[in-house]
Amino acid sequence: MIALSKKSSCSSQLCLALCAFGLLLLGDLSQAVPMDDQDYYLQEISNRDHYYSFPYPGEEYFPFTEQPGEEGTIRAAEPEEHPGFKPSRKELKPKKSSKKGKSILETPPDCPPLGLETLKITDFQLHASTAKRYGLGAHRGRLNIQAGVNENDFYDGAWCAGRNDPFQWIEVDARRLTKFTGVITQGRNSLWSSNWVTSYRVLVSNDSHAWTAVKNESGDVIFEGNSEKEIPVLNMLPVPLVARYIRINPRSWFEEGSICMRLEILGCPLPDPNNYYHRRNEMTTTDNLDFKHHNYKEMRQLMKTVNKMCPNITRIYNIGKSHQGLKLYAVEISDNPGEHEVGEPEFRYIAGAHGNEVLGRELILLLMQFMCQEYLAGNPRIVHLIEDTRIHLLPSVNPDGYDKAYKAGSELGGWSLGRWTQDGIDINNNFPDLNSLLWESEDQKKSKRKVPNHHIPIPDWYLSENATVAVETRAIIAWMEKIPFVLGGNLQGGELVVAYPYDMVRSLWKTQDYTPTPDDHVFRWLAYSYASTHRLMTDARRRACHTEDFQKEDGTVNGASWHTVAGSINDFSYLHTNCFELSIYVGCDKYPHESELPEEWENNRESLIVFMEQVHRGIKGIVKDVHGRGIPNAIISVEGVNHDIRTGADGDYWRLLNPGEYVVSVKAEGYTAATKTCEVGYDMGATQCDFTISKTNLARIKEIMRKFGKQPISLSLRRLRQRARQWRQRR
Repeated sequence: MIALSKKSSCSSQLCLALCAFGLLLLGDLSQAVPMDDQDYYLQEISNRDHYYSFPYPGEEYFPFTEQPGEEGTIRAAEPEEHPGFKPSRKELKPKKSSKKGKSILETPPDCPPLGLETLKITDFQLHASTAKRYGLGAHRGRLNIQAGVNENDFYDGAWCAGRNDPFQWIEVDARRLTKFTGVITQGRNSLWSSNWVTSYRVLVSNDSHAWTAVKNESGDVIFEGNSEKEIPVLNMLPVPLVARYIRINPRSWFEEGSICMRLEILGCPLPDPNNYYHRRNEMTTTDNLDFKHHNYKEMRQLMKTVNKMCPNITRIYNIGKSHQGLKLYAVEISDNPGEHEVGEPEFRYIAGAHGNEVLGRELILLLMQFMCQEYLAGNPRIVHLIEDTRIHLLPSVNPDGYDKAYKAGSELGGWSLGRWTQDGIDINNNFPDLNSLLWESEDQKKSKRKVPNHHIPIPDWYLSENATVAVETRAIIAWMEKIPFVLGGNLQGGELVVAYPYDMVRSLWKTQDYTPTPDDHVFRWLAYSYASTHRLMTDARRRACHTEDFQKEDGTVNGASWHTVAGSINDFSYLHTNCFELSIYVGCDKYPHESELPEEWENNRESLIVFMEQVHRGIKGIVKDVHGRGIPNAIISVEGVNHDIRTGADGDYWRLLNPGEYVVSVKAEGYTAATKTCEVGYDMGATQCDFTISKTNLARIKEIMRKFGKQPISLSLRRLRQRARQWRQRR
């Protein structure tokens, strides 16, 4: 015991001596470094442990070692292309030269983004020298990330350094050797302040300790940054460099602001067959589809190709034209294209109302290819869906806006380029506000103007030529009124959630408030059917795209509780037609790089199919007279649900309902009302619930009188004439 104590005492003295020696060395070192550099050096030392505190799942961490014979150097990239990488034809178009003489790149970069915007790069892979506060930490330094309205401590719009000096940096750990080729930067997204970096250096490293700056013949390259906070600026490295880490070191910034950046890194990860972690997490698809971004001409050609492959189940048509005269093409998929079949529901997907949200557009183009191929292959699920459903796919509602975004290219259009139509209108919120008409009528029960709870007519002011209504919006409304759609989804981007109506709050004094429809339980199920089958929407481990965490509602949200919008397509569809419409936000990145499309397809493929299948949930039937003729415009009511629907031209109807027992009534002008109980089961497939109703006595009398050229005389008029005769007789 005594010997052990002596040994412990010696060890303690030795540790103290070593610590003192270390402090002495650190003091000497600090004296050798300029005052400004001391703080920078100590920041690096204090932050370095953080790099190794997050090892890869399922494997130990081993820092990269330098190549034999090349210690302390960074290898330039080999001229040969990565054998597994397919360069895109039109991606990441570089910024044009400015008046300052910025050079123009002749060819687009051949490496895709690493994934800061798409969240492939995790928060643990982003580090910075300092940060103003948590909400402005390195994890917020992602291209196009949006700040909350309040710009609070958790969700702000950039990485902002804690101090304004040339020793600040933000760093990305690629977690594998990567050929870095370029950097894209933005300033801070903010309603209240203006902050951006005007110039910066780029450094790379293999171990996060020894750094090499990007150089040219005259020394370190100083890259030109941003001149405002929203437009992305692309800078290509003079020579691609292979390393694991890349660091951005701001050198100057907006004089009235501070150091704040959002960025994306371009790079090609190098193959590493020995790294099981990366091979296990690489997303692949077995579907042989055209994974690329399609401009207007290419989209039209792809539709023709699908129609040529499957002429018996597809039809191409257009619903109108855009402001610039481009036709709004749609593809119909059905076993009898071109005609409505009695008893068969109609479904629609639309995308591209915001022209810069292009992922939805490409998903619809991929979906039509997939359904054609699977139908030809005899996939029973797809065959059954096509034979029992009339499906309409409209991939580009706003082709004019898309053209602007496409010309800028992926990552360089910012958050809003191409969002609006050519005449500056947001199509998604350009529909008549029928909510206010309905709610005013309900609040003023004694009002002479009664508004029905369904098929509310469009106000006259909206139909006038002077109304601010896009031609694309008018075309969609005419399409919605012509075809008896039952269910629809409009694909959008910039978030990962399914939003269901109402989208407008009922209270005038609130901007966010849960505002349910009478069919709230049905809408919540429809939203969950998509979100729950998406690969990421309900994943509790995933990071929020921007400021909203939708996990508490399993990847779904009531539109009005998110942000209020008047005149949305969802609310209009519900109140003016029979169609239940939802907004499906399919990805954080509005315009993902072409290389991301296969993974995005895998994320959404099952959800797209499952959501279409929901059109067969609830009850369906035909309302006929005693002679077997369908009765159009008959009103279908469900007890306890203050929202009715109407039959189509052939007397058929579809009413989306969750499993349960319902008392259903039908009424039509000139016919006696009828009621029956219909039960909806849990198995897929709508319950048949037909009605046969007869004409009322008054309707039959009117029909007989019209047939013989006479009109029935009203009782009040008959009494007046009788009194007149009696008065004349008395005289």
